[in-house]
Amino acid sequence: MVQYSSAALDASFAALSDATRRGILERLGRAESSVSALADAFDMTLTGMKKHIGVLEQAGLVTTEKVGRVRTCRLGGRGLMAEAAWIEGLQQLWEARFDALDDIVEELKRKEQ
Repeated sequence: MVQYSSAALDASFAALSDATRRGILERLGRAESSVSALADAFDMTLTGMKKHIGVLEQAGLVTTEKVGRVRTCRLGGRGLMAEAAWIEGLQQLWEARFDALDDIVEELKRKEQ
């Protein structure tokens, strides 16, 4: 399996482990938004939303820009390619194991007959 930066994967999966942060990413996938608009949309305090945005920023999944008094959030340019590749590698491993198990079951069935 391809090796990936453990720290980057840990940060991404930690960020993605929270339903609110996943919701933020989905919303930002449709359009950029201010932190205050996100807080309103998720019925959350501004401080709480800033913490969620901070976690997403640390993982590289979101970027922010302050213009005047408004901090605008948008999806980060990094994407989730490394995370998707890591998951794909695990999926292939499981599929290979299930295929091997199927072969064993079929062999046992042939021996019984």
